[in-house]
Amino acid sequence: MNKTLLFVLFLICVSACSDSSVDAQSEITFNSLEIIWDDMHQPHEAIPSGVPTTMDWRLAPRLSYGNQPPGDWNAMIPWGQVYAVEGETYSAENTRFQIRNMQTWYLSKSTNTWKLWIKSSDIVGANYAEDFQNDVNIPADIRSESNGGGISASLQPGYNFHFWTAGNRIEIDPDDIAGVWSAMESRLILADSSKPDDRAEARLLFSAGADYWQRVDSEWDQWKTNGDIGIGRFRFIKNEWQVFNMHTLTDEQLRDNPPPFTTEPED
Repeated sequence: MNKTLLFVLFLICVSACSDSSVDAQSEITFNSLEIIWDDMHQPHEAIPSGVPTTMDWRLAPRLSYGNQPPGDWNAMIPWGQVYAVEGETYSAENTRFQIRNMQTWYLSKSTNTWKLWIKSSDIVGANYAEDFQNDVNIPADIRSESNGGGISASLQPGYNFHFWTAGNRIEIDPDDIAGVWSAMESRLILADSSKPDDRAEARLLFSAGADYWQRVDSEWDQWKTNGDIGIGRFRFIKNEWQVFNMHTLTDEQLRDNPPPFTTEPED
C-alpha cells in the first residue's frame, strides 16, 4: 500500500474511530490510523544499536505469533524497548526518556469489539544486552515521574532498556483473538533541570511490542515459554509525547474496526 492510498484509508476511517465499539473507558491519546499503520509497515527511522543482522526485526517491524499463540499458551504482557542508534555514541548525559500508558487491547472474534487486556503506567524493566543473548541484563536507573506520570530511565553503553508492565501477566482466551493492538507513550525529559538541556543530542529509538506466555507464572526458558506477538517500528523519541504502536491488524480491519485510540494528548 502506498502513502496516497493510506491517506485515503485514514480519511475513510476518521468517523469510524470515534464510533469504535469497546468494553472499557480508557483510551490511548493523540494517535492516528496513519501512525498505527506506519508502525507495522514502514522501515525503522534508524537501525538500533547492537542488533545482529540475523534478527529479522533489525531493519523493520514484523509480526511473530500474531493472533495465534502456540498450543495451549494463555497469557500475555505488553513490553517496549529503547535503543541507541547503530554506529553512534550516545552522549546526552542530562537526558532521560519518560514512559507511560502502556496498554494492549484485542479484537474479540466472538463479539467483534475491542476489549482491554491491560493498561498501566506502573512499569518495570532493566538494561539488557543489545542482542538479548542469554538474557544478560543489569539494573536500570528507573525513577517515578510526577509530571506526566509513569517512569523515566536512561541507557547504559552496550545495553538497551527493555521494559514491561509491573505485576502479573494477563490471562487470555487464545481462541478469541481476531486482532491485537499494543501502544505506549514516551518523550525525552531532563535528568536535572538545573543542568544544560542536551535533548537535541539524544538520538534514542523506541519500539512497542507484546509477548504471549505459556502461563501467567511461567519462568523464562530461552523463549520456550514465551515469544513476541510482534515488534513495532523503531522511531526517535522526541521532546513531545508520542504514541508507539504494534498491531496484528489487516488493512480491512483498520478500516472497518480500528482500535480505540484518541487524538488529543493528556497534557
